[in-house]
Amino acid sequence: MASLTMRTRRQIPVLGLGVYKSEPGPVTRDAVLDALRLGYRHIDTAAVYNNEADVGDAIAASGLDRSEVFVTTKLWNDDQGYDKTLVAFDRSLELLGLDYIDLYLIHWPVPELRLDTWRAFERLTLDGRVRDIGVSNYLRRHLEEILEHAAVVPAVNQIELSPYNYRSRRDILDLCQENNILVEAYSPLTKGRKLGDPVLAEIGARYGKTPAQVLIRWGLDKGFVVLPKSVHAHRIGENYNVFDFSLSADDQERLDGLDEGLATGWDPTDAP
Repeated sequence: MASLTMRTRRQIPVLGLGVYKSEPGPVTRDAVLDALRLGYRHIDTAAVYNNEADVGDAIAASGLDRSEVFVTTKLWNDDQGYDKTLVAFDRSLELLGLDYIDLYLIHWPVPELRLDTWRAFERLTLDGRVRDIGVSNYLRRHLEEILEHAAVVPAVNQIELSPYNYRSRRDILDLCQENNILVEAYSPLTKGRKLGDPVLAEIGARYGKTPAQVLIRWGLDKGFVVLPKSVHAHRIGENYNVFDFSLSADDQERLDGLDEGLATGWDPTDAP
């Protein structure tokens, strides 16, 4: 598994399995186990997904050393604020059954609480139970606020990214690049909405790849960490089979031109 280097000089695998809306219990456990057996070494969960315990069970059952699996979880909105954040982190760590979390993210830029939340995140890094901290769904104004006030710059910003909103997000992508903040792309497959696009099929045919593989490769070629989600073993495997090709510059440019400002889930555009 290829990796990228975060601003803290630690490595993060470029492809991860997302478990958003993966049903708690055997469905999530089996999906994570399948992914780890296929070669994934990065699992992305969150407190609000209600499947942290299943992710932890699968990692334990995989037989892999803890150091081989990069685990991300996220703090939910109701738990923001300094003291509540510390309590919520302990709960997530216990559910995961781990000694530490590789990456802990603020899930959403909750007004009036997010700076106190970030102070708690900074504290969590001091005892070693969190290796790196970052944010999710932060647009330019949210990130500029944290850069102005924080002692520690976020290592990561996780946002929805695909060719269908890439140019619309250039301002936040540029700010991340200027501050050496790694970008993670969630919902890279547009929750299936655009997999029937004939442009994806045409480009994929030239490489012998599916539309989903084209979308994942596009994100990797942009330098993002890409987090496709599936609970089906054959699709998890298909999503992993993207390391034997790269898109040409012309194909990347054509995909960039598909932008329509698409948001398939939470849209932080109007978040104060």
